[in-house]
Amino acid sequence: MTTKLYWHTEGQGSDLILIHGWGMNSAVWQNILPALTPHYRVHCVDLPGYGFSQPTDSFSLEEMAQCLLNNSPQGSVWAGWSLGGMIATQAALLAPERVKGLVTIASSPRFAAEHGWRGIKPEVLQAFTKQLADDFTTTVERFMALQAMGSPTARQDIKWLKQAVLSHPSPQPEALSAGLNILADADLRPRLREISMPWLRMYGRLDGLVPVKVAQELDVLAPQSQRQIFANASHAPFISDPDHFSQALLAFCGECLPSC
Repeated sequence: MTTKLYWHTEGQGSDLILIHGWGMNSAVWQNILPALTPHYRVHCVDLPGYGFSQPTDSFSLEEMAQCLLNNSPQGSVWAGWSLGGMIATQAALLAPERVKGLVTIASSPRFAAEHGWRGIKPEVLQAFTKQLADDFTTTVERFMALQAMGSPTARQDIKWLKQAVLSHPSPQPEALSAGLNILADADLRPRLREISMPWLRMYGRLDGLVPVKVAQELDVLAPQSQRQIFANASHAPFISDPDHFSQALLAFCGECLPSC
């Protein structure tokens, strides 16, 4: 499996990798880079089939994580948002010696709801999959609205996400479809106790896609991790509460990596 990944890299010092979520691209991190790059060399990637990155032969969760591992600096902190958090978690499981610290942002080891587990209703994911075949631009825009729902700055959040998406080429339909399949089917809960590196889980209290009560469930499933909840944020805390988000991320990175 070979693919040409697009990376946007800024700053100097130890390495911090930022991974975007479904339907997005690496531009979503632009507003927090000024806070991070004086301390770390920050690498923002377009996932395979997204933005400027070429599609890959397969879009499974494990193969996407391996693709990033094959094309990224060793000894980095990996921070992933939403679907990107699941990819970062998979990378930490595949190559723990490569990952100095793990940060999952508004993410879940099991995105789809099921009996006794909170998450996205399967019928919502099924509707997105059906809509994707008809009009993927409208589907992605609807997903943006869901991500911002509940935020006190929802209108500005959606505007920012649209600008980010439009600044790069549109994602490939097959990458979007594969990402929805991962959100619907993947389940990393049985392996969470294997994660040995420092792990920070970040949540927005107002998140409608990853309910904040998932944080309490993961306190039990992953007692070795720590959590941070942003009171005034929804699914994109780095957009709706960038100052507190950046402070928390820098503090965690300071525990895992030397700052320049």
